[in-house]
Amino acid sequence: MKTRLLPAALAAALLLGAPAVSFAQTAPAATAPAAGAATRTVIDSSSRILSTLQQRRAEFRKDPVALRQFIDTELNKAFDRDYAARLVLGIHGRGASDADVKLFADAMADNLMQRYGTALLAFEGKPTFRGKSETQLPGNRGVKVSTELLRQGDDPTPVDYLMHNVNGQWKIFDVMVEGISYVQTFKTQFDAPLRQKSIAQVAAELRSGTLQAGPPADGKASGK
Repeated sequence: MKTRLLPAALAAALLLGAPAVSFAQTAPAATAPAAGAATRTVIDSSSRILSTLQQRRAEFRKDPVALRQFIDTELNKAFDRDYAARLVLGIHGRGASDADVKLFADAMADNLMQRYGTALLAFEGKPTFRGKSETQLPGNRGVKVSTELLRQGDDPTPVDYLMHNVNGQWKIFDVMVEGISYVQTFKTQFDAPLRQKSIAQVAAELRSGTLQAGPPADGKASGK
């Protein structure tokens, strides 16, 4: 079930942070964790995105193209999708050209947002992400920003962002929702197609919709 929910949760996690991401105050203020640069990036991006979605909700519902353009722009700002795509490709991306990786990254992001982007407009109320910690990843790979998604009437949902510094800007390269990794989920899903076809062929199938990023609603495996 968690795997089935990941794509929609991923879209929300990437694009629907919260109007305010606040660190839990269960500990005294003197010992509460301080928000680092990566956490501030998540906060600022989330605040801007949610505010825009709320203000332009009626427009976006009438104009899916405008919604897609907005999502694409925000993904480019917040998400290092080419690096994430290389991680998803794994061994299949060894020796692959930057052009092929970008082709795959763009096709996968476009496929995901075609299927789940409009779900973002269904969010009502004011969900909140509570920041928990910011820790270094092994091997100087970046940092993990740990948060909890808080929605009225629901238990907190753990959402972790893995981020690295790209030319002085913190960018997300993986999102973990309830411990389920975006990168690992799609690495597993695309392994079989990539064993049979080229990166360009798989990207083309994603573009056409004959291959879907993420499981369908009935939970059956997708792909050929």
